[in-house]
Amino acid sequence: MKSIELSGFKSFAKKNSFEFDAPISAIVGPNGSGKSNVAEAFRFVLGEQSIKSMRGKRGEDLIWNGSADSPRAGRATVKVTFDNTHRIFSARGGSAFGGDIDFPEVIIERTVYRDGLNEYLINGSQVRLKDVIELLARAHIGASGHHIISQGEADKILSSSPKDRKSMVEDALGLKLYQYKRLESERKLKKTFENIAQVEALRKEIAPHLKFLGKQVEKLEKTESMRAELSVLATEYFKREDIYIAFYRSALLSERKPLNEALEKLSKESKNVRRVIEFESGLSVARKHKDDLTRELGKLEGLIMAETKMIENEKRLSASDEHKTVRLKEVESLYQEVSILSDIIEIIGKIGDFIKDRKHNTDSKLIVEVQGRIDEFKKRQLELEKSLEIAKEKEQEISDAEKAVFRIMSEENELVSKLNLLKAREERLESEEAEFKREFKEVEHFIGAGASNFKNINIGDEKSVIEEDRVKQEERKRVIEKSKIRLEDSSISGMEEVQKEYKDTSERDAFLARELSDLEKSAETLTELIKDLETRLAVEFTSGLDSINKEFEKLFIAMFGGGEARLVLIKESTAKKSDLEDLIGDEDFEGVEEKVEEGLDIKINLPKKKIRGLMMLSGGERALTSIALIFAISQVNPPPFIILDETDAALDESNSKKYGDLVKILSKHSQLILITHNRETMGRAGTIYGVTMTSNGISKLLSISFDEAVEVAK
Repeated sequence: MKSIELSGFKSFAKKNSFEFDAPISAIVGPNGSGKSNVAEAFRFVLGEQSIKSMRGKRGEDLIWNGSADSPRAGRATVKVTFDNTHRIFSARGGSAFGGDIDFPEVIIERTVYRDGLNEYLINGSQVRLKDVIELLARAHIGASGHHIISQGEADKILSSSPKDRKSMVEDALGLKLYQYKRLESERKLKKTFENIAQVEALRKEIAPHLKFLGKQVEKLEKTESMRAELSVLATEYFKREDIYIAFYRSALLSERKPLNEALEKLSKESKNVRRVIEFESGLSVARKHKDDLTRELGKLEGLIMAETKMIENEKRLSASDEHKTVRLKEVESLYQEVSILSDIIEIIGKIGDFIKDRKHNTDSKLIVEVQGRIDEFKKRQLELEKSLEIAKEKEQEISDAEKAVFRIMSEENELVSKLNLLKAREERLESEEAEFKREFKEVEHFIGAGASNFKNINIGDEKSVIEEDRVKQEERKRVIEKSKIRLEDSSISGMEEVQKEYKDTSERDAFLARELSDLEKSAETLTELIKDLETRLAVEFTSGLDSINKEFEKLFIAMFGGGEARLVLIKESTAKKSDLEDLIGDEDFEGVEEKVEEGLDIKINLPKKKIRGLMMLSGGERALTSIALIFAISQVNPPPFIILDETDAALDESNSKKYGDLVKILSKHSQLILITHNRETMGRAGTIYGVTMTSNGISKLLSISFDEAVEVAK
């Protein structure tokens, strides 16, 4: 240790620093000066958590509480500096704080605040208490133990019970770690056995349910087998049906296209024909007009024939008086002429003249008139014949249009018939496609998304699929229907939940089985570890005890000029009444538990005295014996430093010299810091610090000479 610095710690209100540059350093001062606060500062900075061991109740009791002229501090800080040039803080077996500390110095600092908060630093970096303890453990340093020894603790090893004394020795030998590991291993082993019992109980608890689920899963596996079979059947069926539907959909589209185009062409042609004539009304009117013309022409021909015959008759009659024809008009004219006349003779004369005039002469006037009428009739006949020709042409045109319309209608009917047949086939295909989709949905319900895989399979030549007899496809469909029915009958409600529960339960059981196996292995490992630790503890303790006894006897002989001193391992039986016995208060109750415990007894024999026991020792002899034993224990596993806080207070001058000799021997292995009043002890120190207390209660540090130290210590 190079130095310790106190600031605001207990009576050290201001910063004070102790430099330790000699194998033995002494801190002296009168009672009440605060020198023992230095020993407590060591405990504090090294991680001591018991405030009571530092003569306080709360964390703030360690902080300077103020005086009339010096205000109280808000925190207490202690900083200790170690020389690490020999790498005494190297990592052993790894460390949470890190590996080797590659610095020539290691500075550990602890601060406590009035709210109880503690802060730890290593070389200026904030760390956890655990890191500090671990780092110190590398150098065999702790907050308390055999390297910080007060006056009361020196005698404690003599006054303690054999069991506690053995514990002190084990601590000094560094066996606490092994004991802790053993106890921890025993605790873990106990917990492991408890866990094994719990795991076994859990497995036993879930076993019936797992068995039930297993049967359900077997049923599911059979169902899955049927589902796989259905998947294979359905995949081929759907592929064939898909090819069939796709082919005929395309074929029907190809057939419909020219029919639609032809129908559209006929529709346009029909519109064009109907633009030439309105079929029903136009044809009727044209025919009536032709018929009227024909009839009128017939009449004209009759009239012409009659008139012509009249001329012929007239000419023929003119040649014969007997059959002479007179026009009615001429007769009417004669009648008018006669009807005026009143003389019969005159009348007869008129009639005679009329007959005479016409008897041998042809009636050319009549013939002219008739011929004129014939000419008129023929003229009209020509006109009618022209009109009739036009009417015939019109009729002929309408007839052609009618034929075209009938042809178009016939062709349209034929196309519509073909389209209707095509539509029927399309509707049948649509029905088949709808049925295909329905079947797909049903199968998809059973086999899931895998139903769509049919699109990716290859079943060979598509032509053979198209040409195949549909009866075979119907047979495949029937097989699929039967498979679906079997699946429906074998289905388990909540199939996915059952599978998930079985999987989870199986995994849980497998996990528990693995955990049980791991726990059993762990139990075996822990059992072996406990055996190894017990063996190591026994070996280390026996070896360490032999070493301590050698040192103890050597130091004892050096202090007393002879004699014998050793620690002896003893076994004690302790009797403990059971809780039930205490409860019923029966003294004869056989409920006593016996427990055998090991301890260390101290056997001494002073030279030239019949003293064979600690109780017969004087105060000085007792103090020297305890010091010899403590020093012997320290020499077996020497710490880097030892702090002795007034362990020499009870020694007389003669024994003080012997104590001083022991201190000198001890300083060969460990750095010593002595808090003392003893002049002899002071004389062995290379550095002496004096501590005094001013009137305001503040401890003050003095670096003094040996003579001054004697005065200060008084």
